[in-house]
Amino acid sequence: MKKEKHHVHHIPELDEDELVPEEESKYKGPIKVILAIALALMVLIFIFPFYHLKFDPSPKEIPSLDEVLPAEFEVVTYNSSSYFANLHPEEPVVKQVANKVVTIACDSDKICHSKALFYFVRDNFNYVGESGEYLMSSSEMLYSGGDDCDGHSILLANLLQSVGIKTRFVFFPRHVMVQAWLPDANNRYKVNDDWIFLDPTCEYCEFGELPQKYAYSDMSLR
Repeated sequence: MKKEKHHVHHIPELDEDELVPEEESKYKGPIKVILAIALALMVLIFIFPFYHLKFDPSPKEIPSLDEVLPAEFEVVTYNSSSYFANLHPEEPVVKQVANKVVTIACDSDKICHSKALFYFVRDNFNYVGESGEYLMSSSEMLYSGGDDCDGHSILLANLLQSVGIKTRFVFFPRHVMVQAWLPDANNRYKVNDDWIFLDPTCEYCEFGELPQKYAYSDMSLR
C-alpha cells in the first residue's frame, strides 16, 4: 500500500515586536506627522526670538544727560534761521555725546543706535515753547537742557548723523520732527519707504511712531 506524503509548511516565528495589531499600525502615520509638526514649532519658537533681537534690537539702557555730557565744552552759536546751517554733526561735543550714548546703550547696530539717540533726546530734554524764529545750535541745546521742536529736532538729527545715520526734517504746520533712513529696520516702523518718523518732543511716542494729530496733516520733507 502506497503511503501518502504530507507536506508540512513551516510558518516562521515572529518576534513580539513584529506582531503589531492592524489597528495600531493605522495610527502610526498621523502620530509621526503630529510629532514632526510639534518639533518644527519648537524649533521656530527658539529661533524666532534670536532673529527678532537681531533685526529689532532695543537699547540696554538710556543714559542721562549728566552721564554723557563733558564737564566742559564749547557752546557754538550759528545765528542762523536755517535748519541746515545748524547741522554740524562734526562738532566735538555732539560726537562725544552721541558716542557715549550708543556705547552705553547698544552693541554695534545702527537700529539700536537710532533708538538710543531718539529716547535720549526725548527723555532728557524739556520742551520750551518758542518765542521767535531763533534756532538753537546743538551745543546750545545740550547746555540749556531744553527748547522747542526746532531745537529737539536739530539736536537729534546731529546726533544721528554723527554716528552715520542719514536724516531729514519733516515739516508740519507749526511743527517739525526728524526722519531717519534705516533700510534694515523692521517694516512695522516704516511709513515712507525706508524712512522712520522720530518726534523727540512727543513724550508718549515710541520709536517710529507718528503722533495721531499729524497723521492726516500736510507735510513737507527736506
